[in-house]
Amino acid sequence: MNRRTAIRRMATFFLTTASLAQAQQPKKVPRIGYLSAFDPARESTRSEAIRLALRELGYIEGQNIAIEYRYAEGKLDRYPELAAELVRLKVDIIVVAGGTATTLAAKNATTTISIVMVGLGSDPVEAGLVDSLARPGGNVTGLTLLSRELGGKRLELFKEAVPKVARVAVLYDPTVRDSVLDVKEVLPVAARALGLTIQSWEVRDADGFERVFAALNKERPDGLYVPAGALMRANGKRIAAFALKSRLPSIYAIRAAVDEGGLMFYGADVADSYRRVATYVDRILKGAKPADLPVEQPTKFELVINLKTAKQIGVTIPQSVLYKADKVIK
Repeated sequence: MNRRTAIRRMATFFLTTASLAQAQQPKKVPRIGYLSAFDPARESTRSEAIRLALRELGYIEGQNIAIEYRYAEGKLDRYPELAAELVRLKVDIIVVAGGTATTLAAKNATTTISIVMVGLGSDPVEAGLVDSLARPGGNVTGLTLLSRELGGKRLELFKEAVPKVARVAVLYDPTVRDSVLDVKEVLPVAARALGLTIQSWEVRDADGFERVFAALNKERPDGLYVPAGALMRANGKRIAAFALKSRLPSIYAIRAAVDEGGLMFYGADVADSYRRVATYVDRILKGAKPADLPVEQPTKFELVINLKTAKQIGVTIPQSVLYKADKVIK
């Protein structure tokens, strides 16, 4: 064997060995951080919608994708801590399920990891999360529910469903900018057009509900309006139970509250928004930058009516309203 042949064979041997070693190396499994403002029980339906949508795109948890779940359980002070924890784990993407405060916590924790927001009821531009809906410009993109803009329609449907309603009590968290705008600007305009009187009640923390409930029992409004927000979501079951006990018709910007005994919900189809998250995850894992992925606004809305609750509080929903409902709970 001459020297040239020997060198060629050795080169072939090393190239083959390197190729085999490379082939045997385990492929990197993408890690998704899932940061929720709520607890696992309340979040399970939504996170399951994302998992199923990811599966349809070929991502199977535990096989070719890993998901790290972190739940704040309604405690605002935990948002920064949990976001920082996901950053330390070096996840590839952080999916934030919650409102403005949760998304801001993630944004403040990292400028390099991609963030996909969902369940946001506010304008992400006004909240300082993105530069614009069409061109987010940073590491944050995703979906917004823009529930504040639906306040007028919500009141209109409420009046149509319960014609006797004249005075509507509105619970709101004054630390949530969008709820304040709802109470101060959106709802008063709609209320005047409908001949309704709005009474706003501040609730700053979980301990504040009992005080407000006691005051409402004395005031006896005709209806209850509950906007979105982490505090209201975390206490949705409690609010619905109060409305039921007080035989008070109620309408919510929170879908889960109607399943828990509230009378009506009108807003963006939350399940559809959560399914859409998978598309963002897929595109980012394939190389897209959040800065270039437009923030989506809802295209599907739903009206949900709890007839079981209507019966318990002595309210008869007109047939014309029931025809409009996307779902009726019996």
